[in-house]
Amino acid sequence: MKPDQELSTVTRLLHIIVAVAMIGLIIVGIYMTENKAYSLYNIHKSLGFLVLFIAFIRIVWRIRVGWPSEVAGGKAIEHIAAKVIHWVLIISTLLFPISGLMMSVGGGHGLSVFGLELIAGSIDPVTEKPMVLNESVVSIGSYIHSTLMPIIIFAIVMHVVGALKHHYIDKDSTLKRMFWFKK
Repeated sequence: MKPDQELSTVTRLLHIIVAVAMIGLIIVGIYMTENKAYSLYNIHKSLGFLVLFIAFIRIVWRIRVGWPSEVAGGKAIEHIAAKVIHWVLIISTLLFPISGLMMSVGGGHGLSVFGLELIAGSIDPVTEKPMVLNESVVSIGSYIHSTLMPIIIFAIVMHVVGALKHHYIDKDSTLKRMFWFKK
């Protein structure tokens, strides 16, 4: 792909869908945990599962069509930083939902996607509460989920700042080719 060439509609849509969904899930996740808003967990888990599916499609698409070329110019350190940030974001779009699944399924909650039960919960018949199936899986999932939070927030902020720098300071086509505006 030439550096100034627009990205395909599929590439643009997958990027926008995953970005908006991840940012939304992060906001909802923070709100849920800080306010003990347990009623949002099923929506959060359902959307997280869908993000995992879409992120996987996005990665397969990226492998199939290749990586976009870098826009000419810029310092070598900026190109390296951009690659690192992109990899952190790509890996996070997989690890975040997988770690959430580890917590939910390992914790006996199962997995329902908008009411459709994909993995049954394990409910104690006496207490009627979920029975933890594997404490280690829950612990690892929880560790990954909580450790990724500040990392992905930092990566998202840096990604947005970098895109805005390209658009307003460098005045190159990096941001223009991702969206449908011309200026």
